[in-house]
Amino acid sequence: MKKIILVTLAILPVAAVSAQEATPVLTSSPAPTVSNATPVRAADVEALREQVQSLTETVKTLQQQVKDQQAALEKANLTGESGLPQNPEPSPIAAAENSPAPGAPPRFPTEDTSVVSSTTAPPVSGSPAPGGFPTTDTSVVTSAPETISSTGAGASLTQPITIGGGRNYMNISFDGLFALAYSSARDLNHIEVGDHDPQQRGFNARNTELAFDGAVDPYFEGFANIVFKLDNDNETDVEVEEAFMQTTSLPYNLQLKAGQFFAAFGRLNPTHPHTWDFADTPLVNGLFLGPDGLRGVGAQTSWTLPLPWYSQLIFASQNGRGSTGFSFRNPGDDGMFFDRITTDREARGLQDFVWIPRWENSIDLSPTQVVLAGVSGAFGSNETGANSRTQIYGADFLYKWKSSHAEGGFPFVKWQTEIMYRRFQAGRGADESFPVAETFHDWGLYSQVLWGFKKGWVAGIRGDYVDMQDSKFTDDLDRQSRCRLSANLTWYPTEFSKIRLQYNQDFLEENFFLSGRQVESVFLQWEFILGAHGAHKF
Repeated sequence: MKKIILVTLAILPVAAVSAQEATPVLTSSPAPTVSNATPVRAADVEALREQVQSLTETVKTLQQQVKDQQAALEKANLTGESGLPQNPEPSPIAAAENSPAPGAPPRFPTEDTSVVSSTTAPPVSGSPAPGGFPTTDTSVVTSAPETISSTGAGASLTQPITIGGGRNYMNISFDGLFALAYSSARDLNHIEVGDHDPQQRGFNARNTELAFDGAVDPYFEGFANIVFKLDNDNETDVEVEEAFMQTTSLPYNLQLKAGQFFAAFGRLNPTHPHTWDFADTPLVNGLFLGPDGLRGVGAQTSWTLPLPWYSQLIFASQNGRGSTGFSFRNPGDDGMFFDRITTDREARGLQDFVWIPRWENSIDLSPTQVVLAGVSGAFGSNETGANSRTQIYGADFLYKWKSSHAEGGFPFVKWQTEIMYRRFQAGRGADESFPVAETFHDWGLYSQVLWGFKKGWVAGIRGDYVDMQDSKFTDDLDRQSRCRLSANLTWYPTEFSKIRLQYNQDFLEENFFLSGRQVESVFLQWEFILGAHGAHKF
């Protein structure tokens, strides 16, 4: 463009000079001696004038184009835009989708037990192909509530920090989750059953997460989540929440994973706290699967069945040892669990591992409605006796509606429910030191409804109930039946931040040892994400 302008500006003076020189010849020359000479000179001069006029108009047009381009560049610099097409966005607070580095192999479409959203829009209607994505609703599959986007599309506003390229790369992101809490109970750490829940009056920092994911090679991809949390004395605890590798190209819709990972039990357990719709763990999850969720070192295989709808079978085995195997090989606090002295033994054989099967299905009822239902199990030994066993059964259900005229995923309605039953053989303890063996039959559930009534705004209500079989031999607080009502309002300025206000009303029932009481709690939670965070369970 600059070269054209310079050439034009160079030609223009020459043409103008030629015209000026030609004009005097016409006006000052004597009467022509040849009758046909004057008409010839007049035609030449007129042609030159037309050329000059044409060049002048061209220069004006080019100058205007230059001004327009300069204005556009200045505007782009001010707004931070590059003038190039931008990636559309997604994943409600929580997790914008990780996009592979340029030249990287395509990401495997599933993560853990579930399906996660991809940057490619799913079909508008119709059932997915066998092994395909289980829903056409792009907002339901990302990890936070709803996608918040100025474009209303479904990818990421920004990319994560990427190291490497080609067939080997790594994305890095950071998530900070904090809360300000008030409770009418002084022992809030006993009222809240999740280790990442607010545990004290005042400020809480129970989950700051450093996430890594990437391609190992053409055959495997890796994931890791390192969590830092501050206890009530402001001491820092570090935990390897997840660190595993999984296959990307096995035939027959198969996938294998191995390492440290959340068990594929139910809907909430495989997800991270920043993806939750409420500020705390449902009672049944915390009391049956444990404050940290059911997770551990192990291996898992999954198979997406060749059916007209999404259907997946998952089977895993984990050590089930420690606090993350809460109802299994858990030594408890100070060597006690349910008031039994625990054995804390090494694995004797396959019977001491935790075996975790799951079957989940998803069907699109319409282009705006989707349902997902699953059943899960967890079976293994526990530490309260030489041959004590634990069995946990679960069923979960999700219904999601999103308006056909939705903008960035809003408005929407989501209903989610999980129910669990636990059979726990509480033995006589190490060397049969506890006088009585008991078998507890416990059950519980939660059900929640989320309403995204306006872009960036979500209101939610949840009901929890846990029925613990009475014991005349233990006053353990974890064996107290209870229920809870929760209501919250969440604002997502973007998918990289959120602010949530939540109210809880807890009712603890009286039993043989413990008195009943009511507790009121209020939480103000806030979160920020640096870099695009990987999507989680659908």
